[in-house]
Amino acid sequence: MRNKYAVKQLSVFLENRKGRLLEVTETLKNAGVNIRALAMAESAEFGILRLVVNNPEKAKNALSTGGFTVKEQDVFAVEVEDRPGSFFQVVKALAHSDINIDYTYAFVGNSNRAVLIFKVPDEMLNRALESLDRSGIGLVEPLFFYD
Repeated sequence: MRNKYAVKQLSVFLENRKGRLLEVTETLKNAGVNIRALAMAESAEFGILRLVVNNPEKAKNALSTGGFTVKEQDVFAVEVEDRPGSFFQVVKALAHSDINIDYTYAFVGNSNRAVLIFKVPDEMLNRALESLDRSGIGLVEPLFFYD
């Protein structure tokens, strides 16, 4: 059963060549998809663009139709104060529950709040969310990202 705090993230695999990011963003623009959060990692031959968008199914279909390789994963988001130590508190709660963090990225909005997005192994997702809830860390519902 899917957790109510699971957020759909798309990972788009890109050849490391000029113009490829432009093509992805144009495809999403033309499909009317809004990017809410992103992170990009690269190696010599390819990059992975991780996206949280307002309409994951529409984005996945548009990207796949456009010839991009797309994978969907469940991630979760927490909202914390934008101040020193906030990220530490989240990581500490996860570490104390023996939760591995695959990767994380963040963004800051117009307030003194930051949204942190985490990917943990699928089998640890529910345990991670329970741990954060017990620690009083604010989980962000997917509707925050979706239309």
